[in-house]
Amino acid sequence: MITKSIPSMFTVGNLFLGVMAIILGVQGIVEGESRYLDYASILVIIGMLLDGLDGHMARMLNATSEFGKELDSLSDVVTFGVAPAIIMNLVFLNGYGAWGIVVTAMFPICGALRLARFNVKPGEPGFFTGLPITAAGGILATLALYHEVFHPLILIMGVVLLSLLMVSNFKYPKPKKVGIPRTAFWITPLIIGLFAVLAYQFPSGFPKIAFIPLVLYALYGIKKSMDGALRRRRRRKKRNFGKKT
Repeated sequence: MITKSIPSMFTVGNLFLGVMAIILGVQGIVEGESRYLDYASILVIIGMLLDGLDGHMARMLNATSEFGKELDSLSDVVTFGVAPAIIMNLVFLNGYGAWGIVVTAMFPICGALRLARFNVKPGEPGFFTGLPITAAGGILATLALYHEVFHPLILIMGVVLLSLLMVSNFKYPKPKKVGIPRTAFWITPLIIGLFAVLAYQFPSGFPKIAFIPLVLYALYGIKKSMDGALRRRRRRKKRNFGKKT
């Protein structure tokens, strides 16, 4: 019974990190401690690790269930939807009044819509339909962490673009199911602990590890869809040309 509950423990841990990220973000504004906002963004990044592990654990322990699937979706909305949106609002969007509120709310709403669509219509095998909320949340949290580096227009467009990508019909390849051997089961907590220590010791550099591949992944879906649209357009032109001749 306890073994079957382990994947859900990882999911709850992911949810806990999302709640802690929100608390740290608000506390950072109230106490004027910018480092709390940095740690809030980092917690979202660490949550990505737990979100990936819960599925692997469920498959490895043969503990997949509808309960775990729904719990995972609810946790993802908080950790990768609500938390990064609030952090971005606290560090930047709160200075844009009503428009800032609209853009802030847009992100978790689109994330929830994407998860609801995935739960009732998983899509074609091997692909996600729309940018996964985990990737979108990780990118947004990193943008919030380095918000001083980017132009304000880039940040606003980034939030809007990530929101639209989540509810788009763009195809994103699913990560290959890399099996975790049972002998490595007890090493998992040590790996999570190592990531936590690295994040604490190097708060400014740690998120860069995930940021670049996540951005490339988000752009991949756009490029793939554009390539497909161009191919379909060329085929239509050939057919039309053939009819005329």
